[in-house]
Formats: sequence, structure tokens, C-alpha cells
Amino acid sequence: MSEKKVISLTSGRKASPVPESAGEAASVLGLPEFEPGWVWLVGAGPGDPGLLTLHALNALRQADVVVYDALVDETVLQFAKPGAKLEYSGKRGGKPSPKQRDISAKLVELARKGLRVLRLKGGDPFVFGRGGEEALALVDAGIPFRLVPGVTAGVGGLGYAGIPVTHRDVNHAVTFVTGHMAGGDIPENLDWPSIARGSPVIVLYMALSHLGEISKLLIENGRSANEPVALVRNATLKDQTVLETTLGRAVEDVARAAFKAPAIIVIGDVVKLREGLDWLGALEGRILKRDPLGLRGIEDVG
Repeated sequence: MSEKKVISLTSGRKASPVPESAGEAASVLGLPEFEPGWVWLVGAGPGDPGLLTLHALNALRQADVVVYDALVDETVLQFAKPGAKLEYSGKRGGKPSPKQRDISAKLVELARKGLRVLRLKGGDPFVFGRGGEEALALVDAGIPFRLVPGVTAGVGGLGYAGIPVTHRDVNHAVTFVTGHMAGGDIPENLDWPSIARGSPVIVLYMALSHLGEISKLLIENGRSANEPVALVRNATLKDQTVLETTLGRAVEDVARAAFKAPAIIVIGDVVKLREGLDWLGALEGRILKRDPLGLRGIEDVG
């Protein structure tokens, strides 16, 4: 019988000290210094503070002013350094909101005062977050900036609901779509027939108010009215709520449940996988299916 070989994972490497604070972590990991006069566009993730990146935490611990949007959980703001100024600049559909050009101008104004300006956005700044617009405004004004990506709700939020955006037995492509234009209208300039026919999974951001119109467009262009749909409200937060329905019944079920924004919506057979992957539900006693797609015929197990 051959002798087992033991491989040391630390052999030849000097162990790094375990950091005991955010400042020590930044030093050990070589995280960047936030220079005065800079703007950092940072993604705060979909809500759960545990999904903050180390770069985001590093930014919060150094920023002089934090300009945050409506989808940033207030718990995250507690990580800001003592004395940092917190400025709300959220945009919510159907509610009085600052104009985008005014937000961009505010970032430029603060940076020109020599402040370390953190623009904190829910999700990822470059995924339907207008981060590109703000970054270009900074470039136009000659303001240096850094981008810190975040976990987007269309991936992380669905993951907390037990729904993967891709699964090799379901889809090899996914389409992310915004549910409204800058003025609040449905994005009619999209090629809805191609989206309906070509994407097995569709993830909709900010689409709750136009769900009826979007569902109608997709069904008219070939999607089944019985196709699974899931809506996730307050994704990753303690009050996360998931509504499972179908494309044909979605509007009716949303009205019956009084389901409100903010919500991420996913259309496609990946929704079926929630029967087997609802890990948060399992923590509360839900029995998960080993074969939610019915490919192996294995009975339910706990």
C-alpha cells in the first residue's frame, strides 16, 4: 500500500499577519490610498453588508464625503470614517429625485474642494447604475476617478433567492434588461422579438411598473405564458421576499400580493431550480429537491 503524500499549503510562503481592523487589512492587502480630489465610484452590492468588497470598505474608511443612492442599506454607511459627511442623492422611480446632471455636478464640485469623494451605489455602478455617465462627467471636468465594482442584484440578489442565472441544463446565455428609460417609459428601442426568441433567461431591472407591457411583448413574440417567473424584493436583506409566478399570471399575482419595488425579476426555467437551491428557505426548514428539473427522478430530501 502506497504511503499518503501530505502537501503543505503554506510551504515556501511566509504567513501574513491576520489583520485585526479595516486599516490593518488595507495595509496587509496593499489596498489603495484614497487621494484628496479624487472620486471613487463604488458598488455597495445588493443590500447585505456582508457582500461589500474589501475595496468598498477601504473607500468608506477613507472618504471625506459619501454621496449615496437610494438602494444603499443604511447599515453600510456605519462603516464610514468618523466625521465623514453623508449626502443622499438617490433616484427612485415616481418620486422626486435629483437630476443626473446635478448629481454629476455635485461630484465635480466636491472633488474640486480637495475632498475624497465616495459615490456609493447599490449593486454595481456600471450595471444600470449610471456609473458610466458620472465617470464621463468626471473625465470631462478633469477629475481623477477609480471604479470599484460591486455585486449586482441580477446575480447576487437572485443567488440569495436560490436562483442561479445560469445552469448548464437550462441555459448558456442570459440577458440583462432595464425595465424603464431615463424618463420612466418602457425601453421600446430594444429588439424585443430577438430578446424573446434568443435568450433562455431574462433578468429585468427596475421593471415592476412595466411588467404588464413587458410580459405582453414577450408572449406576443413567442414566450410561453406558462414560463416560470420570480420576483425578488429587497434582495439579500432580512425582509427579502420572493414571489414565484408565470409570465401570463405575473401582473395579477403581483397585484394580489401587493408586491412593491425595489425588485429584481427573472424569467426562465432557472426559476425551477429554486425548489432545490433555496438555501435561505432550507435554514427555516424548507425541504429541498435534489432534482428540481426532473432530470433524474430522485425523491425530495431534507
